[in-house]
Amino acid sequence: MPKKRKSRGRHKGDKGKEPMVQCDKCGALVPRSKAKKLTVWSCPVDPQLAKELREKGAIIPRYKITKYYCIRCAVFYGIVRIRSEEERKIKEPLGRRRV
Repeated sequence: MPKKRKSRGRHKGDKGKEPMVQCDKCGALVPRSKAKKLTVWSCPVDPQLAKELREKGAIIPRYKITKYYCIRCAVFYGIVRIRSEEERKIKEPLGRRRV
């Protein structure tokens, strides 16, 4: 049976079984290397209040929130986009575009 991708769709290599993670949107179980990881810094305090508190010298905690998305949810919610074969070879963040 021919295989479509050299990596079989994952970055596993010869590591044996890979840990699964759960998609934060739909709950699907996805191999960790195949899931799209999104890390966001979150502050529990309102931004305007936080600015005032920082000016007065207060330290406001920020929390790192890591979310995993399956490919289906990542495309649907705009975290990744479908790209042509040539665009896939260009390694740069999603927000920037080459001119």
